[in-house]
Amino acid sequence: MAIRTATAYREGLRDGRRVVYQGKQVDDVTAFGEFTTAIAHSGLAYEIAERHPELAIADDGDGPYTAFYKVPRTAEDIVARGRLIETVSRMGAGTIVLKEVGSDALFALLRALSGQGHDNAVEFYRHCCANDVALAVAQTDVKGDRSLPPHRQADPDLYVRVVDEDADSITVSGAKVHTSFSANADELIVLPTRAMGHDDADWAVSFAIPMDTPGLTLYVSPYLHGEPNGFEHPISSRHKLLESLTVFDNVRVPKARVFLNRQPELAGPLALAFVDYHRFTAVNYKLPVLDLLVGAAIEMAQANGIASAGHVKTKLTELITYAETVRGFADLAALRSISGGNDVQLPDPLAVNMAKYHFAHGFHAATATLIDLAGGLVATGPGGDDWADPQTRRVLAKYFAAAAPAEERLRLIHLIGDICTGQWGGYQSVLATHAEGSLEAEKLQISRAFDPTRARAAVAQVLREAATSDQRDAVGV
Repeated sequence: MAIRTATAYREGLRDGRRVVYQGKQVDDVTAFGEFTTAIAHSGLAYEIAERHPELAIADDGDGPYTAFYKVPRTAEDIVARGRLIETVSRMGAGTIVLKEVGSDALFALLRALSGQGHDNAVEFYRHCCANDVALAVAQTDVKGDRSLPPHRQADPDLYVRVVDEDADSITVSGAKVHTSFSANADELIVLPTRAMGHDDADWAVSFAIPMDTPGLTLYVSPYLHGEPNGFEHPISSRHKLLESLTVFDNVRVPKARVFLNRQPELAGPLALAFVDYHRFTAVNYKLPVLDLLVGAAIEMAQANGIASAGHVKTKLTELITYAETVRGFADLAALRSISGGNDVQLPDPLAVNMAKYHFAHGFHAATATLIDLAGGLVATGPGGDDWADPQTRRVLAKYFAAAAPAEERLRLIHLIGDICTGQWGGYQSVLATHAEGSLEAEKLQISRAFDPTRARAAVAQVLREAATSDQRDAVGV
């Protein structure tokens, strides 16, 4: 077992992986300026072991290892996992860090598989714990025509598929998209994205490979590109994710690293097993974002001198209600967790999906309220270079003072801009709608997870008692 430092994690990324950024190959991700912020941000997944060892280090008797990879066996383990994820996200100003998603995939593999695939997953899990591996997850295929299953696509590579197999390996081709952390992780877990039928067997595949595997290329998105300053961008200047189109060009995978090989009947269950954990991760890493929304709204109302206005009090109450409802569902998901099979505990699917749906459904209204409270300076206010110039600063300090000094007020306004209107805010807006599953996917899971037995029994009881009463009245009893 091992606990790595952030420095050791960073040095481990120098492995010759093939990364393309804005049309050019990146030879060393650790020396490329555009990736510096993202790598430092993901390093928080290692720094937390020093800052909060009581949360971030586990030991089951064989030595310490990262608590992100501690397999939950009880409701208390799920509660502890939620606290760990919220804490590391708070260190990252509400931005998911690194190990959360990889551990979601590990738990899904251990829970959903059987036979040789499960045995391989157990060995890979032990490898990850022993070496404190930084894992990325590639699940979402590029999909092509969404109305067609994998085997009917015009191009068979629009879903990742097995194209060859020998006694020791399989060879895969295709592409995944929205792969967070791929350029700054050690290894990659590949999962199926959907349920599949018999004709889709070649596409029913799951495996793990190092990032420097021949044939693997990461095309990193330039979103959040640039060098924003801390005055104008207090969050995005320090916290960033790298996302990629992840392309497999005849990638050879040793069979010891294969978890699912042409088993379409397991593709759907494995995909859903990942989602069960990933949405719990989602609602817990988003809790600091909700605190930022509520806290910024309260501080902005004070700074603008409008905190006592009736409509402002109503807006603040609505924000508090929204945020605390999400937190309540997140807590409930842990408290009502259940056995998910193979002795792996599962957050309550109903509460998890209600939490995620409620967050996504209300996020855009919440940011609109925050912008309303901040005012037009979110878009028209001065920048960091203006404030850094002494002569300009004297003018700004005079005219932008309100119930709070100008600097305090302007920094709050720029924080709100970062959250709501800048690239980081835009990123969060897209995440609210699409990350960890769409609104429709969450509604589907809510419907699937809800047990109507109690509700239907209540109706049956009322009708039964009414019928009995009618019968008594009929005979004059």
